Amino acid sequence: MNLYFPNSSTLAKTLEQPELMVVLCFCAAWCDACKAYQPKFDALVQQHPNACFIWVDIEDYPELLGDEDVENFPTIAIMQKEQIRFFGTVLPHIEHLNRLIQAMQSPGATQQTSLPNDLAERLKKTSRG
Repeated sequence: MNLYFPNSSTLAKTLEQPELMVVLCFCAAWCDACKAYQPKFDALVQQHPNACFIWVDIEDYPELLGDEDVENFPTIAIMQKEQIRFFGTVLPHIEHLNRLIQAMQSPGATQQTSLPNDLAERLKKTSRG
């Protein structure tokens, strides 16, 4: 898989895969930590070919957060079967995210957040233009 951005023309089609794990990184273009983290996030794609990685600039796509506020970067959301399994800030060490993704690959409870329940649908809409 590739690193996607919400406006990608192929994102909606990719999100149609029912068992797909979706890993979103909410960051901002002005954030130095995000600038350093993005190439590592992009490289992680190769280690998890069955996951979809999406880089979201919160200033360009605030609607994807619903009522949630992002106070620290990077903030990660992990979805499976269109359910949020994790939402929170992680340290900007890619190996932490890698371990989190590995842990999420086993079935478990979803995390309660105020992210929009239709986040997957909102992502699909942004990629359709």
